[in-house]
Amino acid sequence: MTNFIPIFPLNIVVYPGENLNLHIFEPQYKQLINECKETNKPFGIPVVIENKVQEFGTLLEIVEVSKEYESGEMDIKTKGIKVFRMLEQIKDIPEKLYSGAIVSYPENYSNGSSGLMKMVMNNLRQLHQLIKVEKNFNKEDKELTAFEIAHHIGLSLEEEYEVLLLQDELQRQEYLKRHLLKAIPMAQGMEQLKEKIKLNGHFKNLSGFDL
Repeated sequence: MTNFIPIFPLNIVVYPGENLNLHIFEPQYKQLINECKETNKPFGIPVVIENKVQEFGTLLEIVEVSKEYESGEMDIKTKGIKVFRMLEQIKDIPEKLYSGAIVSYPENYSNGSSGLMKMVMNNLRQLHQLIKVEKNFNKEDKELTAFEIAHHIGLSLEEEYEVLLLQDELQRQEYLKRHLLKAIPMAQGMEQLKEKIKLNGHFKNLSGFDL
């Protein structure tokens, strides 16, 4: 299935199911959001990396307009629906300030492994403990999806985009597991470095070597 959607390119990755709050202030996007609101239609956020619009993004629905300003600016609440692939970007649309795109929707296979997710969450908690971060997902581990935790494991924008491209939940879980297994030793190293820095300038109680 292909169709036309208005697009709002941003240098963020939005995942299906994710809640995103946006402040709308540019004229083209005020027009886009007003039209989507009036017609009850979704819009797309393709990912921008290094000033280049990428091929994939996420379709979003407007959940609520929280505030409207006299200037026409808006605070809106949106929610990710599904991943799209941009087949053609249409920059010039008659009487529109915004761009659009012809898109298709890749199949998403959502059956992951509860055992693998449990391993991922154990690793994530270990990482958060090391870097002194507290995060409550308000769900049992087995009910969580890779998309729900991907923003909380320290991925770069490029890595978050790579997760968006994976169409199988098992692949996404495996990707997060591999990242965490690399991130934990790095965080442990940083903790050791911090302790080492703290010790500099202090009296040290060290045993000598009998050489």
